[in-house]
Amino acid sequence: MLIKIPASGECRESEVTTEAAYLSRRQILGGVMLSGAAAGLPALAKASERYPGVTSAPAPKWFADKLASARWQAVVPDGEAITPFADASQYNNFYEFGPNKGDPARHASTLKVEPWSVLIDGEVDQPGRYALEELCSESRLQERIYRLRCVEAWSMVIPWLGFPLADLIRKAQPHSSAKFIRFETAYRSEEMRGTRSGFGLIDWPYIEGLRMDEAMHPLTLLAVGMYGRTLPNQNGAPLRLVVPWKYGFKSIKSIVRISFVREQPITTWQSMAPQEYGFYANVNPKVSHPRWSQARERRLPGSLFSTNLRDTQLFNGYAEQVAGLYSSMDLSKDY
Repeated sequence: MLIKIPASGECRESEVTTEAAYLSRRQILGGVMLSGAAAGLPALAKASERYPGVTSAPAPKWFADKLASARWQAVVPDGEAITPFADASQYNNFYEFGPNKGDPARHASTLKVEPWSVLIDGEVDQPGRYALEELCSESRLQERIYRLRCVEAWSMVIPWLGFPLADLIRKAQPHSSAKFIRFETAYRSEEMRGTRSGFGLIDWPYIEGLRMDEAMHPLTLLAVGMYGRTLPNQNGAPLRLVVPWKYGFKSIKSIVRISFVREQPITTWQSMAPQEYGFYANVNPKVSHPRWSQARERRLPGSLFSTNLRDTQLFNGYAEQVAGLYSSMDLSKDY
């Protein structure tokens, strides 16, 4: 019998404190009796059981169908609680919808996410424009409960639903010449009011990138959902990247293009302020932002009287899994 031993800093799913614990711990421990409305939808009902009180747009059929076989055997960092959905969905950086944390939740409903397609191009054998459901068709949805650490020194713990980016890479069949992957966010000025404001002189569309070995790492996820439901628009619907050992701006939202390239792409924040936002953006408490320390972080939710400060962990607590990717690098220079 194969026994999986969680890595240090992790615990088993049975030990996870979910968002539901904020509402009724007894329900989680004892099980939830589902309403008649959910009785005919066992997969959605299971999601409702795990995360009651979560709201989202109606799920497309392909997503609802894939929930039936989703893998829910997630682990969460030891001793940490999942951030309530209300905080994770109302406190966001998504400048395409405005500069303030509440702007995405207020304005992102204007983004049309169905139908959605992604252009795969560059150094690959299988280029083309793929419908989102086609990209997901051969992958089993998995729940991944990851820390999310923003470069602004706040953090959350979020249960994502998605599939490894490595699945898509294998589907695209990249050439050996492809050393990096470039990602591009949707740019629709009529649907994204923030792109019309000229905020911060951002040169739209938003661009991010990963080295190929980072992209192939098993922790790297393409997310199509969170809290057992589809992604809210403000959280990057319908497809976003999640790279848990890097600062949050690397986890690009609402992806419409994935390009396999030879050279390291110039990313949006790197092009605007290279002294502040490097290409790698690995969480590192010893490398301060030029305007603030990264040694500590504020875990949401918090309040004026309980700021919930904690020490920042190297690679956001995932050093055991990813430090080997950077063993020959000086992380103070390649930040």
